[in-house]
Amino acid sequence: MTAFRDPRSRQARPAPGVQARPGRLLGAAARPLAVGCALAAAAAVATGPAAALTADGGHGPHGSGGAPAGVAGGPLLAKPGVQVRPEAGTPALPEGLSGLSWTVSDARTGQVLAAKDAHRKLPPASTLKTLFADTVLPRFTATTTHKVTDQDLAGTGEGSSLVGVQAGQTYTVADLWRGVFLASGNDAVHVLAHMNGSVQQTVTQMQAKADMLGAHDTHVVSPDGYDYPGQLSSAYDLALFARAGLTNHDFAQYAGTASAQFPGGYDAHGKFVKSFGIQNTNRLLTGADGVRRYPGIIGVKNGYTTNAGNTLIAAAKHGDRTLIVTVMNPQSGMPQAVYHEAASLLDWGFAAAGHTSSVGTLNEPAPVAYEAPAAPAPVRPQPVADDSRPAGPAEQAAAVHGSASWSVGWYVGGGLALAAAVGAVPVVRRRRRAARWR
Repeated sequence: MTAFRDPRSRQARPAPGVQARPGRLLGAAARPLAVGCALAAAAAVATGPAAALTADGGHGPHGSGGAPAGVAGGPLLAKPGVQVRPEAGTPALPEGLSGLSWTVSDARTGQVLAAKDAHRKLPPASTLKTLFADTVLPRFTATTTHKVTDQDLAGTGEGSSLVGVQAGQTYTVADLWRGVFLASGNDAVHVLAHMNGSVQQTVTQMQAKADMLGAHDTHVVSPDGYDYPGQLSSAYDLALFARAGLTNHDFAQYAGTASAQFPGGYDAHGKFVKSFGIQNTNRLLTGADGVRRYPGIIGVKNGYTTNAGNTLIAAAKHGDRTLIVTVMNPQSGMPQAVYHEAASLLDWGFAAAGHTSSVGTLNEPAPVAYEAPAAPAPVRPQPVADDSRPAGPAEQAAAVHGSASWSVGWYVGGGLALAAAVGAVPVVRRRRRAARWR
């Protein structure tokens, strides 16, 4: 801290019999006042954001450089391995779970019933499209139309899954979202991102949305989940994205649509393209390829890339209870393992609910208006080889804590300054009386 020097220390005192100027008297009185102000500033600094940052346990930074990942959801979720707190009557967890990371959560209460390495940062593949939808879907009405240009489709990753969007054709926003959710179409994602301003601006907004939701394990590089280096999320964060999305009627409707007709029309070269059917690639929803349709399934999104392996967010409702299961990268090598493991975790969750204690909680969405930040300069990361589908909150609490800490600091320091000022009044009076009798 910088030392405060008495401004009179290098000035000569007035000679005897010479009356001191009023400025000198006020300067003398100001010395304790200055000290009080210094204490006010010190108190504010001591209780401000720096102090708040160390109060969270000193964990390392998260993917976007802010709050610590290990704190989100509670201390048990920060621990490695399987976390579950069974009570009498709790069924055993399913055997054969090979996902590198998974969670079972109650969508209504936010309780996490069980988890394995919930905050492990892994490539999310197309499950990241849920964050894209959380961010962009509210910005356009379903009936808004857009004529696609070649520029809208530029930058779609090599080997991406496509729904078949054609430059020159006009689509409704609802058409494009069905392309995103059902066919996992990166072409539809890029069109919507360009409608939103640009791909890079959308990435910036997605990162801000993730931070606002308390999804501190997530680092966004592309809006579609394509296998770019550094693109990461976690089973915990994916559950946050699904929970937030399911509060939006349109999100829930798209995520739960099993099949639809994608429109045709004339492309940029004047060629007529017929409309065609598309089917949701989430096999728990469609019951395809040897996977049974899960009873009560309501969505949400699956994904696959070379680096991510298979990833899945699945939500189902039994009675008045809705569960969200996330599974990332099963290692068993069994066909459709991600769907079978997710189904077994849903079965367990519905049987265990009410008979097990929570191991953590999903952060509540922040009840504040979201304002998109300005987009940084475009970045062109180098893609990783991809042979298939491209891939509340705690922060708000920290902000509230920070502003409260500053307020407390200034109130305390201000009180010290006021006390110092009051104490200075007798000094002024004594010096004035002394000057009057010299």
